[in-house]
Amino acid sequence: MDSAAVKKYLFELQDMIVTRLEEVDGKKFRRDSWDRPEGGGGRSCILEDGNVLERGGVAFSHVTGDRMPPSATAHRPELAGRKWEALGVSLVLHPRNPYAPTVHMNVRMFMAKNDQGEIAFWFGGGMDLTPYYGFEEDAVHFHQTCRNALAPFGDSFFPKYKKWCDEYFFLKHRNEPRGIGGIFFDDLNQPDFPTAFALQQSVGNHFLSAYVPILERRKDTSYGERERDFQLYRRGRYVEFNLVIDRGTIFGLQSNGRIESILLSMPPLVKWRYDWHPEKGSPEAELYEKFLVPRDWI
Repeated sequence: MDSAAVKKYLFELQDMIVTRLEEVDGKKFRRDSWDRPEGGGGRSCILEDGNVLERGGVAFSHVTGDRMPPSATAHRPELAGRKWEALGVSLVLHPRNPYAPTVHMNVRMFMAKNDQGEIAFWFGGGMDLTPYYGFEEDAVHFHQTCRNALAPFGDSFFPKYKKWCDEYFFLKHRNEPRGIGGIFFDDLNQPDFPTAFALQQSVGNHFLSAYVPILERRKDTSYGERERDFQLYRRGRYVEFNLVIDRGTIFGLQSNGRIESILLSMPPLVKWRYDWHPEKGSPEAELYEKFLVPRDWI
């Protein structure tokens, strides 16, 4: 098992995604390299106030530490206290147009080593889509591409990882999903390192084909104040999930991570309302009734 190969792949993946998004938006990302005093560092690529993306962040990190944070050992208490390293690319894109969905993607690897040099590793990640106005063709395309990413590894992976995504990206305090899901996986170390790494690569490599066609289809749709207002309201759910539930955010905070990089997923503008509900029969109500429900899209 070789973390250098994973690091090389993830750094190149970040470059590939940022380059393609710059082509879509027409503006350049800021590339911000940083070091972590405790060990490691990374590069955060951020675009704010773009032509298409109101805010987009694509972050690469490779960080190390002497003791695994509690969030990383919740399911592996036997690894508490070990030295560790974590590598990953994580992105969140918040388009300006309310008809274009927000998207999240993350691929990562952890390694933990004890005093005898024994190494434990696991991969995780996935991608999920958060629309503000739902379109069946977008949902089908996104889920079909997710299935294509996993198909070479067997038929069981997509239904398992889709279900995992539906369950993970769920706001229990609201009793509603964050979006229409996609795929999510964690703790992957079987059957061996090369196969688990290959699956992670396939997920990362399918991101652009899953999302960019949707973004290009919706980015120029005409909208008004009503649609913009609803978009900002629904963005509040995104903030709630990331700050209250998301394991990646919690890990970053517990490991004394770089705050600017951890919170680059936050939307630039957002609003909350007290006990608000969409008007029956409205396009906003349709999001809740037809899209924010468990569905097999393909």
